[in-house]
Amino acid sequence: MSQRIVIVGAGHAAGEFCAALMQDGFDGSITLFGDEPHLPYQRPPLSKAYLTGEMDRDRLFLRGADFYETHAIALKPNVSVTAINRGTKTVTTSDGSEEPYDTLVLMTGARVRHLSCPGADLGGVRYVRSIADADALGAALEPGQTMVVIGGGYIGLEVAASARKLGLAVSVVEMAPRLLARVASAEFSSDVHDLHTANGVSILCETGVAEITGNGDGQVTGVRLADKTVLDAHHVVVGIGVMANEEIATQAGLKTNNGILVDAAGRTSDPSIFAAGDVARFDHKLYGSIRLESVQNAVEQAKICADTIRGTTASYDPVPWFWSDQYDAKIQLAGLSAGYDRAVRRAGKRPGSGSIWLYREGALIAVEALSDAPAYMMGKRWLEEGQSPDPERIADTDIKIKDVV
Repeated sequence: MSQRIVIVGAGHAAGEFCAALMQDGFDGSITLFGDEPHLPYQRPPLSKAYLTGEMDRDRLFLRGADFYETHAIALKPNVSVTAINRGTKTVTTSDGSEEPYDTLVLMTGARVRHLSCPGADLGGVRYVRSIADADALGAALEPGQTMVVIGGGYIGLEVAASARKLGLAVSVVEMAPRLLARVASAEFSSDVHDLHTANGVSILCETGVAEITGNGDGQVTGVRLADKTVLDAHHVVVGIGVMANEEIATQAGLKTNNGILVDAAGRTSDPSIFAAGDVARFDHKLYGSIRLESVQNAVEQAKICADTIRGTTASYDPVPWFWSDQYDAKIQLAGLSAGYDRAVRRAGKRPGSGSIWLYREGALIAVEALSDAPAYMMGKRWLEEGQSPDPERIADTDIKIKDVV
């Protein structure tokens, strides 16, 4: 009997999983449930090129409808899975039906954290996670308006950069002492801070939000800070992180901990159930227990799951990498910065470009590059090879980056 695969979640990981599974002619059945009305699509452009109108909607989709039709993949848009019944190996869906599976793949992703202060539900307070979110925000933006971005992480900063390109006045409010505090070094945060201020964004760190103010029509008019300062705002965009959609797995008795726990092959604590993408947590030899919110992880972990299901020996131990486009700058990171004890700066060839090299106990753990692709590429390669270039040679720009090691 051919294998029946059910996928819960229709995001980037799900789209790549389907493609990877079909490469060797999988002849079982695949049913794909998603709670949005769309084919699997990429999210990173939503806060950047798609928001500014530089990218058409069709380019968001990983593959066209013909791919799924050709491979007889049963798409179930606007249908969510509400329960996993491990005893009968079925899932219950929001339309009241049940779907049997031999292998279940959980790619449920993550959802935005919501602001909880007074006024957080006013019209004009927005989040950017889906196509619908980006469409609603983009349609409302006009040159000369004001925007307050709450949260100085990547999504917030990307929206800030996009809004500035569209002619809005933008302020970023961050509770932490610096931008990107959770994901980047202090040195790199300083570079990104300078990038935004040079482009006219007002940055307020170590600043709390007390209230979102509004008018009699229920529309946002501003943001009252903890120090009672009020920032005028036609729009408030919230980017204060995401939470893993692990609840359905927890209810089914799978092991979870801020994510669904998986092994190096993508298996959960139930050998018939896999997980990948933003929702999956795994052990990394260099960085410990991690959950990665990135395109790279969605793609590569999905392929590991597909390989394992096809019977190939597979093991996932990646060098995490990320990127972000802000203004005319390209931010590229390889590795994770947490726990570094030494940061080495290397100037780039062009003004404003360069890289930060992060070490822990003498070992390279990450490289952070600002408009410096050669440094990023070499750093990523050395991390993959387990090499740690001499910090003094890294800092010496008389030595070409390719000749450091």
